[in-house]
Amino acid sequence: MPNRVAVLSDIHGVLPALEAVLAEPEVAAADRIVLTGDLAAGPQPAEVLDLLAGLGDRAAWIGGNADRELVEYRRGRRDGIPDPIAPWAAERLREDHLDRLAGLPLSLTLPVRGLGKVLFCHATPRDDEEVVLVDSRPGRWREVFRGLDEDVDAVVCGHTHMPFVRLANRRLVVNPGSVGMPYGRAGAHWALLGPGVELRVTEFDAASAAARIARESSYPEAAAWADHALNARAGDEEALEVFGPRDGR
Repeated sequence: MPNRVAVLSDIHGVLPALEAVLAEPEVAAADRIVLTGDLAAGPQPAEVLDLLAGLGDRAAWIGGNADRELVEYRRGRRDGIPDPIAPWAAERLREDHLDRLAGLPLSLTLPVRGLGKVLFCHATPRDDEEVVLVDSRPGRWREVFRGLDEDVDAVVCGHTHMPFVRLANRRLVVNPGSVGMPYGRAGAHWALLGPGVELRVTEFDAASAAARIARESSYPEAAAWADHALNARAGDEEALEVFGPRDGR
């Protein structure tokens, strides 16, 4: 049973943010690193996937909706992707990248010391793009957890890029926030589990990171994309307003 699990979600192809988090002593010392999806859809997709692959068996991967969309686009199962950077990112991936993303599970469970049986997923246990939020109503949590094994003590999910911890449907729910595209507050957000839950933020030089992305990425709008993402130009209230209708409000 792992004593400490680092959870990294929604990296979105931002290599400097990922490097900063992986350099954290607690991440380097963690028994496991769980990656909860949306790993590559951003300005440095291949570089991020190659760095994650170097973590070996210590890392457990889960697929997100953006990962699925990259594969579907490259393999001719969809004509486009709403996110403007995603088609470009899809074209940067090698076949081994696509094979790995195509094979990722929707969820996985691990026992974590102090927390019990923890289910990790990208959005909800049953879907990779459903929206649940810190203030989702109790009935919404019952709905998305329907069919979940009774012995699941905690659920860890990403997708909305906003960190929170709350009780819902008698389970602890954790969203670590986003490593590469934070909403509401700058920095690379992640979580450390066991025996409790710590929401963490790794600070790094956003200006230097954005300049590096603009220099190293061939995405035409890389500079503007990096400035918006790394500086959290999207606020939490703005994000909640956009996500609210998808939460059934």
